[in-house]
Amino acid sequence: MAQGYAGDISPQQAFEWWQRGEAVLVDIRSDAEREWVGFVPGALAVAWKQWPGMLMNSNFDPALLAAVSPDKKVLLLCRSGVRSIAAARRATELGLKAYNILEGFEGNANEDGQRGHKGGWRYHGLPWRQG
Repeated sequence: MAQGYAGDISPQQAFEWWQRGEAVLVDIRSDAEREWVGFVPGALAVAWKQWPGMLMNSNFDPALLAAVSPDKKVLLLCRSGVRSIAAARRATELGLKAYNILEGFEGNANEDGQRGHKGGWRYHGLPWRQG
């Protein structure tokens, strides 16, 4: 177990669990991020923080609890796998079995400061759409 949540998993493992129906995939990125950068079809959207200002979403707890049954794992996806750690800890406090998806949707920035070339859901060829 990771510090305060069930653990960290790869995007590929998250996709497998989700496809088998063992888990619920929750994209915690802001609405703007999902719209501008892309999204995973079928994933639930429950923002951890919202644009502009990246303020905490005061509706996160009730929205997550309404979306995820306590008998399912919850897989949390953000941009790079950092915000989803905090969200996984919060989901665990709420009584859910929460996992952070390593690398997030876009992965880490490369030497040119660009995401999408170094890990992440998209990089690994998992399903996603834009706009």
